[in-house]
Amino acid sequence: MTNRPTWSEDQLRAGSRTAIDIFREERLIEPLEKYLEIFDDYRAAVENLIEGTVDLSQLSAQAVEYVANEKSLVAVRYLASPFISEDDLKVLADASLAPSVLRRNPEMAGRVVEAVMTALDRRRFPWIGEDREPTQEERESAILSTTSIIATSRAQTARRSTSKDEQEEAVKARLRAEGFVEVPTRPIPNSASAPEPGQFCAETSFGTRKADVVIRLWDGRTLPLECKVSNSSTNSVKRLNNDAAIKAKTWLQEFGANNVVPAAMLSGVFKVHNLVSAQADGLSLFWAHDLDSFVDFIDSTLT
Repeated sequence: MTNRPTWSEDQLRAGSRTAIDIFREERLIEPLEKYLEIFDDYRAAVENLIEGTVDLSQLSAQAVEYVANEKSLVAVRYLASPFISEDDLKVLADASLAPSVLRRNPEMAGRVVEAVMTALDRRRFPWIGEDREPTQEERESAILSTTSIIATSRAQTARRSTSKDEQEEAVKARLRAEGFVEVPTRPIPNSASAPEPGQFCAETSFGTRKADVVIRLWDGRTLPLECKVSNSSTNSVKRLNNDAAIKAKTWLQEFGANNVVPAAMLSGVFKVHNLVSAQADGLSLFWAHDLDSFVDFIDSTLT
């Protein structure tokens, strides 16, 4: 039985270098079009918010109208600096953000606006703190800068999500090409619940933690795979060492080293010493740009 793949530090460095080169190329050509698309999509919402509330002076009085509309609520959240996420806003305002609930509860809608206005970006909206009307230049600058912040944030989120989805689909397509069969997703509390050898399933609970793809190797062991895309070395610590490697330790404890091969499929920016650390924690590493090595390991489990 092939235990699990391990790579030397030089091999990990070479893989990291290639992944970074690919990231650089994709990072330069992909985001601009997405940014412009989102900018055009949200500019009208920001304009309507600022102009429709008389430069935000009547936002509290019109709270229901603006927070009970999905796109307008995004514009409201981004008035703050830094912008307030939906999850944080629910806690800060002690409110539901469901439009139907907000329409029935003007007081709750008012709390949502109050929470945002407490964190209002005073540099973008200087006239609020100075209790005056804005100049035309200030108003236009506020509209453009707020829309730009929305577009930048959402373009970055979309790029990360798209990259991860594309990575998962590439893995699944390659598994199918190698004769693996995708089966319906179901919770996998123990090895007996896993797919049969030569099968895999999409994201599910594997033991007490979720895995993006769960693959049953030919030798009967299960390979829970995490797909990780990182846009910075700092981000890679969170995604690799503080998430995937922690899951690997948990799965090894729950299933046993003879029954499970925790693994991560990587693309983007990762520091070599973080890769070495994750591998030492029991996490098998593969690169999305080198699926051949992934398949080679799977083939090596044929008994």
